[in-house]
Amino acid sequence: MSRWQMVRLGDVCETRHDRTFPLSEEKVWLLNLDKIEPQTGKILAYEYVKSSELGQSICQFDDSNVLYSKLRPYLNKVVLPEKSGFATSELIPLSIKNNIEREYLAAFLRSDFFVAHISEKVAGAKMPRVIMQDFYETAIPLPPLEVQRQMAATLDKCTVIIVKHKAMLEKYDLLIKSRFVEMFGDISSEDYKFKTRKLGEVADVGSSHRVFTTEFVDKGIPFYRGTEIGELANGKKPQNPYYISEEHYNRLIAEDSKPNVGDLLMPSICNKGQVWMVDTDTPFYYKDGRVLSIRPDKKIYNPKYLEYFMREKTLVEYPKLGSGSTFAEFKIFLLKEMDVLTPPFSLQEQFAAFVRKTDAAKAKVRESLEKTETLYKSLMQEYFG
Repeated sequence: MSRWQMVRLGDVCETRHDRTFPLSEEKVWLLNLDKIEPQTGKILAYEYVKSSELGQSICQFDDSNVLYSKLRPYLNKVVLPEKSGFATSELIPLSIKNNIEREYLAAFLRSDFFVAHISEKVAGAKMPRVIMQDFYETAIPLPPLEVQRQMAATLDKCTVIIVKHKAMLEKYDLLIKSRFVEMFGDISSEDYKFKTRKLGEVADVGSSHRVFTTEFVDKGIPFYRGTEIGELANGKKPQNPYYISEEHYNRLIAEDSKPNVGDLLMPSICNKGQVWMVDTDTPFYYKDGRVLSIRPDKKIYNPKYLEYFMREKTLVEYPKLGSGSTFAEFKIFLLKEMDVLTPPFSLQEQFAAFVRKTDAAKAKVRESLEKTETLYKSLMQEYFG
């Protein structure tokens, strides 16, 4: 139960319906949904068109409105525009009534509570849209204006830090990519400075032994699926792994399938470059078929270099995969035939050292980002949960 008065959204905001076209042929700002970042409401790019090109399915807004996307509400696109413009009619321009701050309203609309609630108040299966009558009937806590300002300001500080940290991580990734291109060439165009070899000629490519779901236990040796390998590839500790018994694990690795430091593991559905170089001696095992293993000849490849190459290479190759099923997968035979750039080992080591140094800096940023995101969620829960 909120300690503040609860009111209907319809009591504090309403849809703006007026639309006045500019008389001149000067260009105006047109905002479409693809230009809005989910969760934060950040404008990714500004598009300007002539007023004569606006069409009919648009709405008008200014810097006093809150823009709320009624299409696919789970994407959580809420915008605080800083200037006037026009938008797709999928965006609802909300005009503020009395007793509520614009920034506080936007924060509430972005809250996990509201997103979960309103995602059930939709019509349409393929293109779910919020039923606006239900939207305006939703209750919102209404503290005094000064408290609203304090809440919104605190959340905004967290958001600024989160956006800054994400931008820093992107900058580090771009830095590594630029160094690779400078040293070795461009993976996307295969404009390489050195020769390639087939991966199957210079690495053992395979998977694990079969483990059945009936063999899982409550505690023991972690068992990783593609999901957990993806988390590890992103520098995160797996949240919900399965487990097998230590006795079962020892039987499996006796058949030479133990993951070793320096091996590369990747999900067969590797659509986001989720390649992880094993960097721990702590025992674990992984799912056969859905997780693939690459054990490179370490006289030819530095594992850290190869990890980066395979991350970028799979991003290029995955969209080319064809499959008769509903999703495409890398298969062992496809990986064996993949062309792998093979520069001099000394250059690989130089690049690997650069990556390790940059990854260390990224880890600090990522740790700070996770702490800030946790604080943000905690504050959202406190304010609106």
